[in-house]
Amino acid sequence: MHAALDPHPAPAPPFAAVQALAAADMAAVDALIRRRLASEVVLVNQVAEYIVGAGGKRLRPMLTVLAARAAGYDGEAHHQLAAVVEFIHTATLLHDDVVDGSDLRRGRATANAAFGNAASVLVGDFLYSRAFQLMVELGSMTIQKVLADTTNRIAEGEVLQLLHVRNPDTDEAAYLGVIERKTAVLFAAATQLGGHLAGIGEAGERALSDYGLALGYAFQIADDVLDYTGDASALGKNLGDDLAEGKATLPLIHAMAHSAPAVRARLQQIVRDGDAGAFGEVLAAIEACGSLDYSRAMAERQAATAITALDRLPDSEAWAALAGLAHYALQRVS
Repeated sequence: MHAALDPHPAPAPPFAAVQALAAADMAAVDALIRRRLASEVVLVNQVAEYIVGAGGKRLRPMLTVLAARAAGYDGEAHHQLAAVVEFIHTATLLHDDVVDGSDLRRGRATANAAFGNAASVLVGDFLYSRAFQLMVELGSMTIQKVLADTTNRIAEGEVLQLLHVRNPDTDEAAYLGVIERKTAVLFAAATQLGGHLAGIGEAGERALSDYGLALGYAFQIADDVLDYTGDASALGKNLGDDLAEGKATLPLIHAMAHSAPAVRARLQQIVRDGDAGAFGEVLAAIEACGSLDYSRAMAERQAATAITALDRLPDSEAWAALAGLAHYALQRVS
């Protein structure tokens, strides 16, 4: 189904092939992350290693190394840049889980559940500051400016999301504004700066930034579909977590906008209450309104936008891998 998204002649590889292509670079990134996590403060090491060692797909740093390769880079500084991106992302996870009161991520206890809120917040601050140390070492004012602007936008996204917690009037535009800041801008920075390291030029950087931004939208919308349709053990978190936290994501926003008045009023009350016990009721309303298909279609449009942006770059294995990630975003919810 999704092959039609790709106007480029090179076939998009599956996710496992993308990981294999990036494996050598990612091994170097992981080694650098562990070296630069080190602190004289034992608790910093424990908490940072706990969350970084949890693994995950390392999608954002993988985007950095693949974008650098797609732009023709043949040095090693992209490993440090990728580590910076991962430290920023990890810091946001630590802070997010405290704000949301989450107790499960990637199938195990969150750092705040294991070490307490105070330790999680403070180690998140450590990771942010360590990211900026590594960033300064790269010696590029452009890298510093893009990532400083990006972290500021992420912080705005956190506050914006807080304003919409248990707010049944959250609409699609507000939802997109939150996920742009919380997710898409870091994807865009990761890919743009990979190209910047390669000296690809302004047009190439813009293409990679546009790709990353659209890919970030696609992944987050797909994640929000999975919060209603996925397998809890495979997701590594509880289904309905967003609902329990009072977050109205795209499937529920669409259902509230298209339900009969009585159903809409009930859904709005569930959002106000953060009523996770009403998950089945909400899912039924979402399915009745075609809201999951609507959300999948929006993710597909964003993935198509990402691939179109890539068409401004030359063919390569790394190009095909970036295209493959756009297909992978959709395959998870197909």
